[in-house]
Amino acid sequence: MKTTPLFAYILLCLGLLSCSSGQESSSMSTEENTMPALITAGGTVTEIVHALGWGDQIIATDITSTYPPQMQSLPSIGYRNQIKAEGILAMGPEMIIAELGYLTPDVVQQLQSAGIAYHEFSKPTSLDGTRQLIADLGLLLNASEKADALLASLQSDLNTLQEFLSDKSSKPRVGFVLTRGPETVFLAGEKTFAHAIISLAGGEPAGEGFEDFVPLTPEALSQMNPEHLLFFESGLELLGGKEGLSAVQGMSQTTAYAAGNVMALDGHYLSGFGPRAAQAALEIAQFIHR
Repeated sequence: MKTTPLFAYILLCLGLLSCSSGQESSSMSTEENTMPALITAGGTVTEIVHALGWGDQIIATDITSTYPPQMQSLPSIGYRNQIKAEGILAMGPEMIIAELGYLTPDVVQQLQSAGIAYHEFSKPTSLDGTRQLIADLGLLLNASEKADALLASLQSDLNTLQEFLSDKSSKPRVGFVLTRGPETVFLAGEKTFAHAIISLAGGEPAGEGFEDFVPLTPEALSQMNPEHLLFFESGLELLGGKEGLSAVQGMSQTTAYAAGNVMALDGHYLSGFGPRAAQAALEIAQFIHR
């Protein structure tokens, strides 16, 4: 059926007024004169949207959206429950793409009531989730070819990782430590990004038998005795770098500390499970399998 310009315009308007989640997201036209002004919320969502060719349409984002670096120069909508609908509406977006649960329900309702197209997606916690998010955003943004290319790049990185690990028989014990200072230190357990990325890198997560993040005590450190320690760069900086680790009780008694096996990576790169997740896992693998 031949589509008239008027009918195409009506379809576009209906697409912009729809709200979808995950697999229910609808695709839309990416013609230059119909690409809407976007606000993204959630670092992984922002990274993928940019990689799919929509970076120029992003007019604002949240404080977790640190990659690519130029996203940091955009106006910020804030962070999670600090975000207000009035601030977003004042920026004049036509579409918002957010991490599931990032905006509070009342903010979402206000945005939808104002006629803003709103789409949200679950943050990945595994490579399967990464693949799904790339595919879903490719469908939403009518960028399936770029999504396919991004998926191929991810698979290539994963192949490189698997080739590196193919002759590695050991699984070094790795503990991810989340810190806000020497007195506020947590160890990552099961069902966390850290557990997933350490396993992907061919390591054995030190945090077994518990979920989420738990306060790290000297006794727990001594019992787990990780061979390697993994940090966010920002967290290690709060401790004063590697030299400051001795201020954490029990840290100096670990094998990791004694051997200097301490690694820090950018927070979003390490935890986001975005298109560079396999690259991050490879860096960890190369470090723990030296």
